[in-house]
Amino acid sequence: MREIGEQHISEPGLVVLDITAADEDTLRLTVAKLEERWATSGPAPLRRVPGRPGVTSRVYADIRRTGAQGG
Repeated sequence: MREIGEQHISEPGLVVLDITAADEDTLRLTVAKLEERWATSGPAPLRRVPGRPGVTSRVYADIRRTGAQGG
């Protein structure tokens, strides 16, 4: 995964989430639930790391802004 740049966390409310789940369906569902709550970068490419269990993805989020289902 690429380095987390200063622009990704340059102010309060911006976060970078590295998510690891047992399978792709769980990871996609987790990202979809985050998108409902907050403005996010959306689904990122999924990665499998040899020798490590599960699948991983990175999501950038702005928790100050509501997502698709937010109020």
